[in-house]
Amino acid sequence: MGAEKRKLLHSLIFPVLFLLLTWLVKIVEVVFNIDFSKFGIYPLSVHGLTGIITSPLIHADFKHLFANSVPILVLSASLFYFYKKIAYKIFFLIYLLTGIWVWFGAREAYHIGASGLVYGLASFLFFSGIIRRDTKLMAITLLVAFLYGSMVWGVFPDFFPKRNISWESHLMGLIAGLILSIYYRKFGPQRKKYEWEDEEDKENMNILS
Repeated sequence: MGAEKRKLLHSLIFPVLFLLLTWLVKIVEVVFNIDFSKFGIYPLSVHGLTGIITSPLIHADFKHLFANSVPILVLSASLFYFYKKIAYKIFFLIYLLTGIWVWFGAREAYHIGASGLVYGLASFLFFSGIIRRDTKLMAITLLVAFLYGSMVWGVFPDFFPKRNISWESHLMGLIAGLILSIYYRKFGPQRKKYEWEDEEDKENMNILS
């Protein structure tokens, strides 16, 4: 097996396990006729704190779960493939920061689903590629923009006037991804710098002695 193929397979392990967990939660709900919505994030309430950990695993129905499953698989696999050294940090920081901020600033309702995580991953991959100016990472930026660019409308409350959509989770996830892409800009893959660029930098330096 080639090195690239092994790398790709390894990058899929955690995303697939995470998705299996979310599907298991929904199957348990259906089989045992249980509603786990009460384990979602309920802002500014003690019992709602649990949701910071559990809410991304809970979905309203299979349609909701499937809608999040494909982007989670694509985006998290991209994260683990291109940002292997910091992938776990980024994934769980987006997971936690999004949940904490929703708990502090969202509407009084149970917020469930992994859409905040989806927005966070898309945001990190998009902005990180721009900041690092690496050809491969820029390609991922363009791919994310092409596949999920329309998601940006999901951070505006007026876009869902009569639907029970947690636009706050979308917004908090997007902000978390942006902040982490800036904070971790010097960690993980870096753009290759060529000799001619170093020479150009030296020529541009105005040194007085």
